[in-house]
Amino acid sequence: EVQLVESGGGLVQAGGSLRLSCAASGITFDNYATGWFRRAPGKEPEGVSCISSSDGSTYYEDSAEGRFTISSDNHKTTVYLQMNSLKPEDSAVYFCAVEHRFALCPFEEYDYWGQGTQVTVSA
Repeated sequence: EVQLVESGGGLVQAGGSLRLSCAASGITFDNYATGWFRRAPGKEPEGVSCISSSDGSTYYEDSAEGRFTISSDNHKTTVYLQMNSLKPEDSAVYFCAVEHRFALCPFEEYDYWGQGTQVTVSA
């Protein structure tokens, strides 16, 4: 069974940084994509960034481009999201998700997802 557990969220002032982690277990697919999404109150979930396990290629939504960096450890069991220059509008629950049918970035439909970690950016 695939399990995804996020951590690293918290309260930070605008301009600050956070590093989120997505620890995965139970993944047996040869190729898959891991994405970070966020869900703000009253809004639909939106994609933030994505990384492919096959070649390490990455993708960033416009909101994350230039400020966020996605990476994975050598064993591909943990995916990180380094978030710099945070803005109040980045406040949301951030969760990671895995898609293995196409294993391409970006993706909107996913097979597995975690509970999320709260990120709050104060002005």
